[in-house]
This record gives sequence, C-alpha cells and structure tokens, in this order.
Amino acid sequence: MGFPENVHRNPTVESDTIIAVIDSGIWPESESFNDKVLSVSCFNFSKLIGARFYGVYYDFDSARDTEGHGTHTASTAAGNIVRDASFYGIAKGTARGAVPSSRIAAYKVCSESGCSSADILAAFDDAIADGVDLITISMGGSSAAALQNDPISIGSFHASQKGILVIQSAGNEGYRGTVGSIAPWIFTIAASTTDREIVTKVALGNGSILTGKSVNSFKLKGTTFPLVYGKNASSPGQCYEGWQKRCQDNCLQKDMVKGKIVLCDSFGGRKEALRAGALGSIGLEGDNSDVSFVVALPASALTKDDYSVFQNYVNSTKAPKVDILPSESIKNHDAPRVASFSSRGPNSIIPDILKPDVTAPGVDILAAFSPKVSPSKVPSDKRSAKYSILSGTSMSCPHVAGAAAYIKSLHPNWSPSAIKSALMTTAWRTNVENNQDAEFAYGSGHIDPVKAADPGLVYETLQEDYIKMLCGLRSDTSTLRKIFGVNVNCSEGFKINHKALNYPSMTISFGSFESNQTKPFAEKLTRTVTNVGRANSTYKAKTSIISDYNINVNPSILTFGELNEKKTFEVTVSGKITGKMISAALEWSDGVHNVRSPIVIYQRYD
Repeated sequence: MGFPENVHRNPTVESDTIIAVIDSGIWPESESFNDKVLSVSCFNFSKLIGARFYGVYYDFDSARDTEGHGTHTASTAAGNIVRDASFYGIAKGTARGAVPSSRIAAYKVCSESGCSSADILAAFDDAIADGVDLITISMGGSSAAALQNDPISIGSFHASQKGILVIQSAGNEGYRGTVGSIAPWIFTIAASTTDREIVTKVALGNGSILTGKSVNSFKLKGTTFPLVYGKNASSPGQCYEGWQKRCQDNCLQKDMVKGKIVLCDSFGGRKEALRAGALGSIGLEGDNSDVSFVVALPASALTKDDYSVFQNYVNSTKAPKVDILPSESIKNHDAPRVASFSSRGPNSIIPDILKPDVTAPGVDILAAFSPKVSPSKVPSDKRSAKYSILSGTSMSCPHVAGAAAYIKSLHPNWSPSAIKSALMTTAWRTNVENNQDAEFAYGSGHIDPVKAADPGLVYETLQEDYIKMLCGLRSDTSTLRKIFGVNVNCSEGFKINHKALNYPSMTISFGSFESNQTKPFAEKLTRTVTNVGRANSTYKAKTSIISDYNINVNPSILTFGELNEKKTFEVTVSGKITGKMISAALEWSDGVHNVRSPIVIYQRYD
C-alpha cells in the first residue's frame, strides 16, 4: 500500500481513535494488542479498551475469540508493532496494523455456529453508543440482499447518521454480480494479491523441482518418499473411479497409504489423505490458484501444467518418489491483482452505484490469531499459532479500515463520506489485462493511504441524500421509518434517482430491453466537490477518449478561493449502446492533486 512505518502521523489523535471490530471476538493476550505505550487498564490490555459478546451463537460466556478470524482482522487494522512475527517461520517479518497506536473495541457476534442478525444489530447499537470512530465488519451474505432485509445495511445506516464510517468486505464468491455489500453509505472492499507469494516446492525423484501452493510448516524426515495415486490406494468397489482419483472422503485405504505421499486429482483430497494416515498429499489446484491455504499435513497444490508433468513422471517411473518441502516466500511480480475469490459487481440492487468501492491486500495475510483454534481448522491438527496466514475480503477490509482511521487522525472533522471519497479518488487503477472484470472487480482501484491524506477535492454525501435515494428506490415510507429510523415522507419532491447521488464513482446502466436501441442517447450526471486541498486553486477536467462515446464536463474548470468551498459540475455521457462494459474516467487536476473518478457504462441483464 506504500504505507511504511515512518509515514507521517498525528500520534495524539491516532491514539484517541477507536476502531470497532464486529467479528468473532478477540484474543487479548496477543502481543499485537499489548501496547506498552498506552496506559494500563484494569485488564492490562490497554489497546483493547472494550470487548462485548452476544448471546445467540456464543461458544462460552466470553468475548474471547475461538475462531481466530476476529483476532486476525483486529490486528490487521490496528495491531501493535511486533517484530519477528511468523507462522512457524513462514512469512517472517514485522506485523503491524495500519494505525498501531489506535484503540480497538471488539464485538463478538460470530462463532463456529454462525452469526445472528439480532446480535449484529445489537453490536452496531452498542458500538454507536460506545462512541467508536469507525467500524470494520468482515462478514456478509453470499449475495446482495434488499437493504431493508440486511442487518449490516441497517446497522451501518444508523452508524452513518452518527458520523461513523463502516467498512465491509465485498464477499468471497468470485463471480460477476455476486458482491454482497451494496449500500452506498458502506465502504465496500475487494481483495488483491500482494508482492509476497507463499509457495511449497515439490522435489521429484528424478531431480526436477515443481512449485505449488500451500502454507506448509511441516518438514518430512528424509529426502524422498514413495508415491501412490489415489486411484491405486482405494479399495475396489467402495468408490467410483473419479472419486478414487480425487481422493474423496473414505476412499483411501490406510494400509495402502501408510508411509507414502498420495497423488490426488483434487487438492481437497488432502483431507482424506490426512484421515487415512498418509505422509502427505499432492493435488491439482482448484479455482483459487492465487491463494495458499494452511494445510494440516505436508501438501502442495500444483498448476494444471505442473500436475501433468508430475503425472508423466509417475507414469514413466516404476517406483516414483517425491518430497514436499516447507513453504517459503517469493516475490510476486504480478501483484496487485484482484483475487480470484473476490466478489464482483455489478450492484444487483442499486445498479448505478458501483460496487466494490476499492481493493486492498487480502491474499496470504499474516496477522495475529487465536491459539485456541487449529490454524488449518482441522480437528486432528493440534498445532497452536499466535500468528497465522489467511486470505479473503475479510482480510482486505481491515486494511482499509486502518487506512480510513489514519485519514481520520489527520482530519478529525472529516465526514465518513469525505474519508471514503479521499481513498476512492486517490486509488490507482490496476492492470485491466489481469482483471477482466475491471471496475466490477476493483471499483475505483487499489488504495494509496498516503495520497488519500491529501486528496485535494472530496465528494461528500449527506444523510438526506441517502434518504432521498431510498425514497427513489420506491422504499415504503413506513419501512424507512421503522427500519432506518428516519422520520420522512417520501413525497415526489423528496426523491432522487441513485444516479444523482453525489458518489465518487459514476455508473450508467442500461436494461436488457435496451440492447437493440440504435438511436443516440445522452445521460447527465451531476456532482459536487468540496475543496480540501489548497485555498486558492484551479482544477481542470480530463476525461477518457472512448470509441462510440463522448464525455463532456461542464464547467471543465473549477476555481476555488477558499477551503471547504463547494463547486457543482455536470458530466454528460453520450453515444450509442454497445452492450459491452465501458471503462472510462474523469480526473480533476490542479497540477498537484489528481482526483480520479471511474465512469462505468454497462448493460444489465434484468
């Protein structure tokens, strides 16, 4: 993120900034939360200033984290600086949160049994009453829900009313149209790779070395070991041939895999190899080829090409042997790339609001963990880890929460929408060739916290604007009053189309029925920016040149004479409907600041 330890900070304000973590609880004894600089509380955990738990699905009467997830996200956002952190020597380095002197308030609403909507809403109410500054919540549904049916949308709306920015993970479905966090008052975060990749090498008996993926802390005692194919280690008639090749549950015979490494046509076969007592497992990688998972036995996932090489070796050798080496970190020159699992837009509920908003690191993230749970989540794996490696939009979400807290520490009076805008308009667009879904994958782009501290201009959205948008979505007045706690009458004069919301990104969608339209069209979007850069400044507009489309900005020059001055402009997009997604942008520049807003034009399939 370009966010080094020596970045300019406002330590006094940062130490008074409270990040609420609504998750699976927290492990307070972790070194990441033992901030010796802060005053000692009665619990001797000064960074953690509060912890609550809720009663529908709790493990026991405590806010302690028995899943590891909440501890991991909390330390990513605001963990203390911890030297020589690692997962059994893997990915060794300094672990620190984005705002290491900020405080944490933990709200445990999830356990192994699940997360209750009632508990989530109660946690939002308590966090608001506790006076937190930001809320990070790394959870959500597998698809978008109507706003009035989504507890996170409802709770975050109430938080926004109190000036609290809510940051939420986009989801881990990995396909177009699956983004689950869609409310415009929420900051929705996609996940990207980092320049550190964790790999597990496989040494063949013929001297060849193949590079696979996993987080393997085990070291086999020897040089090479006998290899057996899952198909040849299953009892005849017990499993279908395809199941045998994939090492499906209860297919492998213990006496046939003892002392051997098992080859499976699926990396998921490692679980059956463990059950059967094999030394290790080598499998074909699945859909998430950019992720390394913590394994409970020596195991590695190979690409399709390397798996073919491996199979050729096995088929051409009378007694094939292999060794699985402990994992190591290598440089990932392809990063940042939106993770394969990261949920994509478009927004299925509010089609002209681009979601996700931004992307941030979310793959192979080392952070604090609960020592009470197996890092592989396999019951027979009895290891305990103070730090572990996880992947997901759950991991990218607290990165942005920490960055938002950093911005707030430098600008304590900025509204939630101003902080969000700063991080969106200074984000940089990642490689489109590596991200075929473009803005539907990464929103405005990859965050840059240092640039976001001085964005020049911000797009601010008022609570009244959100309410007008809800009215424009044909929300029932009584529903708005009951669910969102607003006393409003959705008259015709109190409605706006969601295209008119003063959002930092700009989106124009067409319905499927418009696909054959040949006559020209023109869409006009109105936006207002607030000057937070230099008092006397002039910004000039620059837009993308796109075939079949014209983008005009009026006025194209904005002149400011003081800070916090507002200017309104119109963006007119004209052309013809092509049926394909168009990525464009508007950038305001005063020669120092570059304020970039993506413009996305696409066709819905409704």
